Amino acid sequence: QVQLVESGGGLVQAGGSLRLSCATSRRTFSDYNLAWFRQAPGKERDVVAAIKWSGDSTFYKDSVKGRFTISKDNAMNTMYLWMNNLKPEDTAVYYCNAGGQIPAPGPYWGQGTQVTVSS
Repeated sequence: QVQLVESGGGLVQAGGSLRLSCATSRRTFSDYNLAWFRQAPGKERDVVAAIKWSGDSTFYKDSVKGRFTISKDNAMNTMYLWMNNLKPEDTAVYYCNAGGQIPAPGPYWGQGTQVTVSS
């Protein structure tokens, strides 16, 4: 069973930073492409960033390029999303995802973590 556990969401002012974490098992971490998706109220869930299982290729949604960074920590079996210069339009529930063909989602989802950016 694939488990993805997110943490790190919260409330931040525009221009601020947050780091999201997604912890999983060793096998999931090493075998699957991983990604962050987000869903704002009334909108579809959309990919934000993704990283290949090998860690040598990444994908970013155009609107977050230059502000967000996705990374993997092999020692901790944890994926991160570093979010800088946050904007109110980044407000959403952020979900960790595993097993997809980038940028499409895979079948495994975390529980989600709320990110709220105030203006």
